Amino acid sequence: MTTEQSSDTNKELLFNENEKVLCYHGPLIYEAKILERNWMEDDPELTGPYYFVHYKGWKRSWDEWVPETRLLRWSEENLQMQSRLKALYRVKQTGKDATRSAEVTDPSSLGKRRRDAKQEKEEDYLRRPEIRLDIPDTLKGQLVDDWENVTKNQQLVTLPRTITINDVLNRYKRFKKDKKGNRELNEELLDEVLHGLRVYFDKALGTMLLYRFERHQYADILRQYPDKELVDIYGAEHLLRLFVQMPSLIAHTTMDSDATHVLMDYLADILKFMQKQQKQLFQAEYESAAPSYVALSNSN
Repeated sequence: MTTEQSSDTNKELLFNENEKVLCYHGPLIYEAKILERNWMEDDPELTGPYYFVHYKGWKRSWDEWVPETRLLRWSEENLQMQSRLKALYRVKQTGKDATRSAEVTDPSSLGKRRRDAKQEKEEDYLRRPEIRLDIPDTLKGQLVDDWENVTKNQQLVTLPRTITINDVLNRYKRFKKDKKGNRELNEELLDEVLHGLRVYFDKALGTMLLYRFERHQYADILRQYPDKELVDIYGAEHLLRLFVQMPSLIAHTTMDSDATHVLMDYLADILKFMQKQQKQLFQAEYESAAPSYVALSNSN
């Protein structure tokens, strides 16, 4: 991967090579150094500014390309936010029993995420067939509107959402159970798939599903609702973003091809359900952020 910076002002890279930054990894923020930077254009779903970072004190095997939305300027204010998130996360984890913590760490038989990149050789990963998930056209439009609302119009999804991710998934389950002639429904498998989606969302939200402008809202949510699950706060807007990332997430599991096909069929079916319920599930008008919030976000 080559390092480059487009002369197009719309493709400006905000951070520099060798710059010391703060970087989101999971729900927490860590000190990092930018080794390379690049504007990605090869994948239409992963376009934009990306940075190859090294986390201070971590092994080189953890070095990775991250989107610009995961980076923060090195500042006293952001260092304080790093400390707050760490404290809030510690409090939130303390209240969870060992069994539940294990469930969050391991999405059961849907396929275990690799704990170490060395578990699977790079050539084995590259030989895997491409995993595709077609997003319905109207939902693609929803994604574009979502991006424009947040990144261009400086607006936010109202949180907690009236209809949460849990509500969406529970509605889908009722729809499948009530569907006439659906006698072959494997309810146990369905529950497993829906549980896996909840786990993936909890893991992916802070890492890859937020735009930079939403970062402070995310920190506020963790502070205001330390005992509440993220799937009971966020809604269809962020769930749809997860679906865009699911093929790459699944590709990094040890899930066999049969299980992958079953899961992808379910994901496609859930997308069709969300498309039919689009007006009910998605927020029509995002809320404009307060001037103080805009100033805070732009300062990072």
